[in-house]
Amino acid sequence: MITAALLFAGVAALINITPGLDTLLVFRASATHGKAAGVAAALGILTGCLGWGIATAAGLSALLAASRLAYDALRIAGAVYLIWLGTSALWRSWRDRASPQAQVDVEPPITQGRWAAYRAGVATNLLNPKAGVFYMSLIPQFIPPGAPLWSTTLLFTGIDLVELALWYWFVSGAAAALGERLRSPRFRRWLERVSGVAFLGFAANLLTGRH
Repeated sequence: MITAALLFAGVAALINITPGLDTLLVFRASATHGKAAGVAAALGILTGCLGWGIATAAGLSALLAASRLAYDALRIAGAVYLIWLGTSALWRSWRDRASPQAQVDVEPPITQGRWAAYRAGVATNLLNPKAGVFYMSLIPQFIPPGAPLWSTTLLFTGIDLVELALWYWFVSGAAAALGERLRSPRFRRWLERVSGVAFLGFAANLLTGRH
């Protein structure tokens, strides 16, 4: 079991530090609203991951692989949410540029306080069917023969959550430090544009992705 856990930890770590939607969300929240918002977004993501891990242990996430309808429904809902995030970010960058006197300290929806950042983290994770497929397809490969499915799945989920927490702590700290040095209307508009395009790109990936 120890060998299996170490192997899983190594593979999961490589996947977790690969830049993706969740890392972008934590970075953006931290850079625009401080480390507290980034940590809140990270906690939301971890909550979503815990939900996927429990669903995997219970066998519920297998529905995403077995049912095209369930997968597509969640995929489309996630894409719509990401399109809303992306267009909102692009609109804010255009509005702030068109109106230099705009209230640049008004935070975007995903960073209006810790609770909003937390909700955004939960939503982006739970509405991404690929997160569920990740847990369902990766964890079972490392479960030793004869090992209890429920407890072992939760163990591996816990390992993944610890790794993600450490990674997001680093990302939030680095992004918050960067945000403090570059906290200006120009940097804010630049970050909104990059984030908006990235969110739309992730949405397109979900819409065109294959089950």
